[in-house]
Amino acid sequence: MKKILVCKETDPRETRTPLIPDDVKKLISMGFEVKAVKGTGVKSGFTDEAYEKAGAVTVSSNEEGYKGSDIILRIMKPEKLDGIESGSLHLSYLDPFNEKELLNQMAKAGISAVSLEMIPRTTLAQKMDVQSSQTSLAGYAAVVNAAAKLPKILPMMVTPSGTINPARVFIIGVGVAGLQAIATAKRLGARVDAFDTRPVVEEQVKSLGASFVKIDLGEMGQTEQGYAKELTPEQIAKQQEAQAKVCEKSNIVITTAKVFGRKAPVLIKKDVLDRMMPGSVVVDMAVSTGGNVEGSKLFENVVTENGVTIMSGDLLERQVPYDASKMLSGNFTAFISHFYDKEAKELKVNLEDDIMKGCLLTQGGAVIHEKFK
Repeated sequence: MKKILVCKETDPRETRTPLIPDDVKKLISMGFEVKAVKGTGVKSGFTDEAYEKAGAVTVSSNEEGYKGSDIILRIMKPEKLDGIESGSLHLSYLDPFNEKELLNQMAKAGISAVSLEMIPRTTLAQKMDVQSSQTSLAGYAAVVNAAAKLPKILPMMVTPSGTINPARVFIIGVGVAGLQAIATAKRLGARVDAFDTRPVVEEQVKSLGASFVKIDLGEMGQTEQGYAKELTPEQIAKQQEAQAKVCEKSNIVITTAKVFGRKAPVLIKKDVLDRMMPGSVVVDMAVSTGGNVEGSKLFENVVTENGVTIMSGDLLERQVPYDASKMLSGNFTAFISHFYDKEAKELKVNLEDDIMKGCLLTQGGAVIHEKFK
């Protein structure tokens, strides 16, 4: 497999590209042939001329590019499979727990489908981990968006007219997005509190200068992939009440609690929003999977009766597409390089490799991954 296609995203809201010109040049030097669909990098700051200068051949559409392509790179799941050749390796987000029909269609079409979300969160696969690279940027954007909406400044300021106290920011969920949100809020001068169901992250929170909110939920932990384990209804209720007290005195609350493959837990209900200060801002970064905040809406901002703004925090990495594309491109390039056969100068699918075994869902006309068979 040595012929690579860089697709153009069909969703008009998507601003990123899967491969930037610098990495096109790198892959071509390894022996790969690269085609790029015209306009793939325009929204993220990369011109068609830059791709051509890097050595890529530009084509007019995804459908034209599919012809003869062994490896297909795109960001979001494909809307249709027409033209994708049997035997090709397709890499993208696939939302596999909710897209069983799509997986069956890809298998039937003979496509070998890699789900980016399923790349194992191991040290060896760290460079390929799109979840970490993109959610880190989303955590940054969440704070910047909230700060722009908040009717007060974040840092403390001492002036002849009086002292302005720092804004209080509360981060719920200290994964990659949460840690970046903490770091960004601290850089902007806010006073930051954070909570996570995994006590093991307390040290990381404190190392960033934030305070860790301790809530005794009983036995807790994390999955092998590093995600927080799902809470029981009793634990969620206990967490909600303890968090409510912190939310009441916070100017900004950012929720990042997603459970991969399941509906997000509701952590902030209407009664808590009613107790918050007018002008406060809540960013729900789990809104696409059901939402952590009651009343949040995908791609919309909602203002409650008492003046609290609930912001949609989905796919915020799209707001910084230049850097998001650069990091995504690095993830794709690391994946291709890992499975690169130096003698054949091409990518070879190796199912003995734990990384490939973890993220390859379909092959040879069947769904092969244990979780989705």
